[in-house]
Amino acid sequence: MWAALALIVASGCATTVHRTDSEPIPLHVVAAENFWGSIATQLGGSKVDAQSIITNPDTDPHDYDPSAGDARSLAGAAVVIENGIGYDPWVSKLVAADHVTGQHVINVGTLVGVADGGNPHRWYNPTDVHTVIAAITAAYKAADPADATYFAAQQESYDTTGLAKYSSVINQIKTTYAGTPVGASESIFAMIAPALGLNLLTPATFLRAISEGTDPTSADKTTIDNQIKTHAIKVYVYNSQNATPDVQAQVDEAKAAGIPVTTITETLSPASATFQDWQVAQLVALQAALKTAKGQSP
Repeated sequence: MWAALALIVASGCATTVHRTDSEPIPLHVVAAENFWGSIATQLGGSKVDAQSIITNPDTDPHDYDPSAGDARSLAGAAVVIENGIGYDPWVSKLVAADHVTGQHVINVGTLVGVADGGNPHRWYNPTDVHTVIAAITAAYKAADPADATYFAAQQESYDTTGLAKYSSVINQIKTTYAGTPVGASESIFAMIAPALGLNLLTPATFLRAISEGTDPTSADKTTIDNQIKTHAIKVYVYNSQNATPDVQAQVDEAKAAGIPVTTITETLSPASATFQDWQVAQLVALQAALKTAKGQSP
């Protein structure tokens, strides 16, 4: 079930591109979340009509209650993109309830080989992002073979130009700040920290508890308090969309200790941003925090 398959194809009614004598009708594409939806839109260009179901930053994908309209959109989509890994289980339920012939369903967790219980925030893992890009492009080509060359060009442009600054800032941070000890509020940041070469010291159990909305242990909170008080961490990164009382207390402690604090968000911020502009803005802010921390070092 959890084999690393690039595409899962469901069966039922036709969803490949339809053409009239004048203009082709764009592929209807539905992404469960707007971070994947942004990428799908840019890869599809003029050949795709893409929509994202979850766009409100205050919406929790885990607990989302899909509407009848969401179900219809998914049933009529040529390509469906779900995150998987227990993040958006309602998508697979809707897809299974209304099978569609030729529909291409990309489950990111299955694609990258991560089962339920693993870290679901794969859009913060640069390697996984590129894997998903390739899978989306492959799905577009399969759904609309006549435009395969167009989709290949879109992928090439996005990989080399669209994501150029994103890739550049990641490399800059790794080159300049590799090994820097940092703290974070939840497991989102654990996805990108290795690519940045940063040493994330926050207990993994605390990161997961905050991400999943459970209470962190007193031992973990004490460990983090000590990391802040002793300046064992040089920068603190927190998800501003999920600033729980425990997280806010750590933010306040870090600021009081003179440790630079910077933010990330779980979904696009603002919601109208592209995936790459959103990520670059956060990375540049992190880069500035790391620079400040380095300047403070004896």
